Amino acid sequence: MVTKTPRGPIEGDRFGYDPKAKQAAAMRDLFGEMEQKAQTKTDGPEKVAKVVKSPKFSRTNKRLISAHCEIMDNGREPITYQHTVLCQTGLPYKPVKERVLEQEQGAVSLSVEAGRAKNPETGKWVDLPLPHGERPRLILMHLNTEALRTNSPVVEVEGSMTAFARRLGMDTSGPSLRTLKDQLGRLSAALVRMAVVENGRSVQVNTQIVGAFDLWFPKSEYQRVLWPSVIRLGQDYFNSLITNAVPLDERAIAALSGTSLGLDVYAWLSQRLHRIEKRKPQRITWESLKSQFGGQYGRIEDFRKRFKPVLKQVLTVYPGSTVGEWVEDGRSVGLVLHHSAPPVTKRMVLLPRQGDGVTIDATPIRVAID
Repeated sequence: MVTKTPRGPIEGDRFGYDPKAKQAAAMRDLFGEMEQKAQTKTDGPEKVAKVVKSPKFSRTNKRLISAHCEIMDNGREPITYQHTVLCQTGLPYKPVKERVLEQEQGAVSLSVEAGRAKNPETGKWVDLPLPHGERPRLILMHLNTEALRTNSPVVEVEGSMTAFARRLGMDTSGPSLRTLKDQLGRLSAALVRMAVVENGRSVQVNTQIVGAFDLWFPKSEYQRVLWPSVIRLGQDYFNSLITNAVPLDERAIAALSGTSLGLDVYAWLSQRLHRIEKRKPQRITWESLKSQFGGQYGRIEDFRKRFKPVLKQVLTVYPGSTVGEWVEDGRSVGLVLHHSAPPVTKRMVLLPRQGDGVTIDATPIRVAID
């Protein structure tokens, strides 16, 4: 495992994961010693067997272990995509009162302004809050993937909200669907500005990610809430996505679908680790990590307490990554990031529109068609 060393080449630590280690050893490190065995105790002259029940894994841990095993089997990689700006910044994790969210990370900036929508029943404009949580993140990845797969900003979706939610691996109970509907409405109405500073100049996109669809979801005669047949991404967003899409392993996304922080950390490491120079690890302080991921936490200790277990979950489903803990004078200062292979080494085969031979450049990810 990785040692806690402040300087020089760092081979790993309790946050790191050695892909060459045996799977059982990795699981013990990530989730602790959980052995199933029978113990005996002495009760007078006879020994009475006492069965000790094994600890129960949570549903989240079961998903993580299942995804870990599938990824380690090196099977075909199901791919999903996120925009590189949203891999380095993100939406709020919890509801916020503010109407505008601004984030800056290195050369990348994001501004999301809550939008308004006209209610056809009242004829009045309604202020919608900012989207938050894991659902808008999962929706975006799904729409990104379908748009890139077909090379079109027009994404065909199922006829019902339930079917679409199941495709995302989400709970399809009534309350969950209402939340999904609400978050998609907020996302569709929001004005998004993304900027990247390159060579002293700023390249900016002002757009609505979801350009057009029936926001109010008409109901069928059986009172089932329906999706529109298509969703159209904003053209400027789609054009930017073509050259700035980061491929992610869909199995990892499904395993982390219950934590918006985990989705953000996984996307961040996926686009960053493979760009770090070999033998030149990058160090990041807890203060910097909090500014990127912990804006809604007051104290840095509270953020660190939340971040560490989420990082372990992320590394479980990104087994090729190496992340170390930066320690100086016995005190945890932050993290050390090492060059690691990206979680996805293949790019999906794009299906151009009829009569359109346009394809998307796969760099920096290798093109590999099995």
